[in-house]
Amino acid sequence: MSLPLKGLSAVVTGAGRGLGRAEALELARLGAAVVVNDYGQPGRDGTGEASAAPAEAVAAEIRAAGGRAVAHTGDVADFAQAGELVEAAVGEFGRLDVLVNNAGILRDRMVFSMSEQEWDSVVRVHLKGHFNTTRFAAAHWRARSKAANGPVYGRIVNTSSEAFLAGSAGQPNYAAAKGGIVGLTTSTALALAKYGVTANAICPRARTRMTQDVFAGFEQPDEGLDPLAPEHVAPLVGYLASPAAARVNGQLLVVHGGMVAIVERPTVGARFDTEQDVFTYDELDALLTPHYAQRPTGETFAAAEVLGLRHDPTPADR
Repeated sequence: MSLPLKGLSAVVTGAGRGLGRAEALELARLGAAVVVNDYGQPGRDGTGEASAAPAEAVAAEIRAAGGRAVAHTGDVADFAQAGELVEAAVGEFGRLDVLVNNAGILRDRMVFSMSEQEWDSVVRVHLKGHFNTTRFAAAHWRARSKAANGPVYGRIVNTSSEAFLAGSAGQPNYAAAKGGIVGLTTSTALALAKYGVTANAICPRARTRMTQDVFAGFEQPDEGLDPLAPEHVAPLVGYLASPAAARVNGQLLVVHGGMVAIVERPTVGARFDTEQDVFTYDELDALLTPHYAQRPTGETFAAAEVLGLRHDPTPADR
């Protein structure tokens, strides 16, 4: 079996369940030593018996399969604890090579009824959580690069969402946080390229505990793997973490159900120049009003068509 990540170490946040768990298992399967992060303590299972923290359960699963893994139960949205997470990887495995940011929560509500706490908590976990771990990982790679007087190995895989691309009406906090993550990713990609580090973002569609209500209307097949299973997403994360993806940087990819779609950067759809020193209201009215009158009603910057992407077993470019 190919082990493209052999000798590398990785951190996966939100890896106690669902998508993060599948990603941690995949990285371990490809040879990486993994710090499994998930915010939570030991509890009770369905029988009332004591159960391990989700992060430790996944780390134990990796070790049982012959891999190397440790658990970390800190809160990545806490700046200091995120730093401790990166330090845990360096202390346990000697260095950090791969950072997969996956941790997140949902607090869905229409914008006119959303509370301040619902907004703050989602932005805190998703966007600030991504920044916190990225900040400490970036400092680690920069220091190593300076010590080596050249580039080092570093990979960041961030988790955005189709909610950002399509403009999910009932998730203004989540869509905003996921859009911010794309901005963080492209900025980080440019800042760290000279150190040998890449940063990319994925928009996964997966049935997990967090999204069970979102995908409640999507039926699971009687046979075969669920098209919304996290296992459809994990291989792309493994690839982006690998040496083979050295030229993939600052990219956004949609992935689910046997399909990967590369999202191109925005393009300029139209341009208008003033015939004077500065635009006036009347001039803008004369230019922009007819332009938008010819556009489809309801069309916005959101790319709702991504929601229609499905796996095609016989794509035309094959």
